Amino acid sequence: MFTDLSPGALGIRCSWQEGLDLAHAAGFAGADLNLIEAKTLADAEGTEAVRDLFTTRGLRMGAWGLPVSWRGPLPQFYEQLARLPELAEFAAELGCHRVTTGCPGWSDTLTRQEHWDLCVGRLKLVAPILQEHGHRLGIEFIAPRNSRKDHKYGFVYSMDGMLALCCAVGTGNVGLLFDVWHWYTACSSVDDIRHLTVNDVVYVHINDAPAGIHPFDQMDLVRCLPGETGVIPNVEILKILKGLGYDGPVTVEPFSQKVKDAAAEDPLRAAKMARDSLTPLFEAAGLAL
Repeated sequence: MFTDLSPGALGIRCSWQEGLDLAHAAGFAGADLNLIEAKTLADAEGTEAVRDLFTTRGLRMGAWGLPVSWRGPLPQFYEQLARLPELAEFAAELGCHRVTTGCPGWSDTLTRQEHWDLCVGRLKLVAPILQEHGHRLGIEFIAPRNSRKDHKYGFVYSMDGMLALCCAVGTGNVGLLFDVWHWYTACSSVDDIRHLTVNDVVYVHINDAPAGIHPFDQMDLVRCLPGETGVIPNVEILKILKGLGYDGPVTVEPFSQKVKDAAAEDPLRAAKMARDSLTPLFEAAGLAL
């Protein structure tokens, strides 16, 4: 496992390359790849110019966001899907094989069956393209009850539910963007994580929860830095993931007001706050920083 920076997850507004500078300056081991910007740079200056952005800063590549609105309007979906082979091939040339996306646990227009059929049907077209180039897709489930309760139809919002959807896609390269927040607010257990395999976990978000609030009452965009409250057992989770053989990015996503305030004044300070929050957790879990 390695520490990974995603500036947007901290409320930092900056360009992709500025984000790489922040990752290096704050002591992160890796940073995510903006695939579209990277492809533009590679078209102008060559693929090696993109690699150099990481290697000269001593950074590993984390993941890239799926550039397909796979739940969106059908014409848009097919248009973006048509470009995916080229982009997937390019990412493979760079050696960045983790891809991320998300799926809300609700809909106001689709019944549960309609939503399931849409997701599985679209992903059955996306996943083989990624698989052809050696990529794995991690899907984030969205658990907080307060995010779901006012919508007309429910949908997959738990770890097990998302794993079932991944199995229904059936290509073997679709798993979890595992966010400890969503695991916690779905009232899952630590034993549930122990039942995972290394192939189930593509990417990890880490954070903590405000104390004194039941998981069902937590607000999605009000979180804490990892280890800040100890409500989420992050050290135990990291130990389990280590035992599974997970060796990918661990990205801080706190949605913390104090981090956002720091980001507005001094982005590097915000990045260091996130990086420093991981130090005791990684050390306690026996992980190298």
